Amino acid sequence: MKNFSAIQRRAALAAGIALGASVVSGGAFAQAAYPGSAPIKMLVGNPAGGTTDVVGRMIAAKMGEVLKASVIVDNKPGASGLIAAEAVAKAPADGYTILMASSGLATLRALYPASTFDAEKDLEPIGIIATSPYVMVVHPSMPVKTLPELLAYARANPGKISYAGSTPGTAQHLGWELIKRITNTDMQYVPYKGTGALMPDLLAGRLQAGIDNVAILTPYIKAGQLRGIAVTSAKPSPLLPDLPTVASAGVPDFSAVGWFVVFAPPKTPAPVLAALRQAVKETMASPDTRDKLVGIGAEPQSGSYEEGRALLKRETTVWTKVIKESGITVQ
Repeated sequence: MKNFSAIQRRAALAAGIALGASVVSGGAFAQAAYPGSAPIKMLVGNPAGGTTDVVGRMIAAKMGEVLKASVIVDNKPGASGLIAAEAVAKAPADGYTILMASSGLATLRALYPASTFDAEKDLEPIGIIATSPYVMVVHPSMPVKTLPELLAYARANPGKISYAGSTPGTAQHLGWELIKRITNTDMQYVPYKGTGALMPDLLAGRLQAGIDNVAILTPYIKAGQLRGIAVTSAKPSPLLPDLPTVASAGVPDFSAVGWFVVFAPPKTPAPVLAALRQAVKETMASPDTRDKLVGIGAEPQSGSYEEGRALLKRETTVWTKVIKESGITVQ
């Protein structure tokens, strides 16, 4: 019996070792198989049709090719992008829910102090996609053709110019606020739920002015439906090379650009995060992707997650100061 028990113990031990090896092997296989057949959801905190949505769908399609998986864009607009950002921050950290964020992400902590969301702590950067200049426009019915003329008109007619810049808290909106502070002008901001929502009023002249993505507004400028007066970037846009920058047109040191970075939930496993980051890098190395981004007025970036993290930190510092000094609230 003693010998039989010893044999049983050795057999059980061998079985246990084999089972453990099987579990480890299975775990390694599961990680290597990411993302498998399951679709990846890319949340976008803006309505369909806006720049972030367009960029998101472009990048999702290419990432899907790289990962050999389905990457589906899911629009969750609201609260200046906070709804989508919080949803990703609270999503399972398994790589199947990611975020295409725009520059408005850097303003959420200041705009929504009641929320505990902190983008720098609650999201993990996957990679930077692109930056994009904005263009300042007026309706053709306005008796101004340059930024100095617009500012002079605003001073002569305080509070009578209504303007829009995507959703509250975005760089478009805050760019206006910074211009108003620097130039001491009084213009009225009208909030909308994204670019698509404001365009009918801007084109009809119910809004006198706006700032939005250069690629979206360029066709309307060229068709004479809107009048471009300046771009918000530090250098002129290739799409509108004849327009001066806001800084060169009379608002020194001014710069406001859009940007797009992909994020994952915090504590996403390192192998999954590495796969996502590699997919973004390969996406941004694709000439086709870069050409498409240039075609919509964006400046393609490297796909680096380190650059994405640094950009978020810098922009959060800049726009938080503008929000607090301007007393901007959205609640």
